[in-house]
Amino acid sequence: MLLLDLGAVEVAAQIACLDLEGVLVPEIWINVAEHTGIPQLRLTTRDEPDYDVLMKRRIEILAAHGLGLPDIQRVIGTLTPLEGAPSFLDWLRERFQVLILSDTFYEFAAPFMRQLGFPALFAHRLVVDDAGRLLDYRIRMQDQKRRTVQALHGLNFRVVAAGDSYNDTAMLAEADAGILFRPPSNVVREFPQFPVAQTYEELRAEFARALTLRNRSPRVVSTGS
Repeated sequence: MLLLDLGAVEVAAQIACLDLEGVLVPEIWINVAEHTGIPQLRLTTRDEPDYDVLMKRRIEILAAHGLGLPDIQRVIGTLTPLEGAPSFLDWLRERFQVLILSDTFYEFAAPFMRQLGFPALFAHRLVVDDAGRLLDYRIRMQDQKRRTVQALHGLNFRVVAAGDSYNDTAMLAEADAGILFRPPSNVVREFPQFPVAQTYEELRAEFARALTLRNRSPRVVSTGS
């Protein structure tokens, strides 16, 4: 007779949704700015809440300096996950299914996914010409982080989320529990409702605390008539 592993069932019933840059890996654009000497590229979603404004500005700056995707990928090739990130992910996978929800691009994130053990990743795509110049970008869907958590709730999963920037706050608010990890002071001031973790040890503690809320009333999903 096959016995049911209740621990495995508990893990399967809940999902951890994580931002990528600033939570598990370095901020790519900040490193591109440092390698190219273009300080305007240091701006990220920690500074600019309008993602479309931010990306159009980046594309214009790259074009003005004659830089393209190969130049960015060379910088990414020098980077590794943040210290402690792989072991944190190992700990998290024992307690949650893990999904990375990021506003980065698959063309940027692939090297990191290998180093992090290939977690599931929802990201966007770049439009690049034959010479490697960035022409535009294509988002997977509008408001993808919040809507993904909303969809997981519709499938009756419990979700705990962590991020660091303006573009993560809607995801954190939609989740059953939301956590800010190493956020800038402006995000902390504007979103005081979320607990803040500055180390992976503190982040583990916040996820462990969220596990104690499992006895909340289950979501009811209508199946129609």
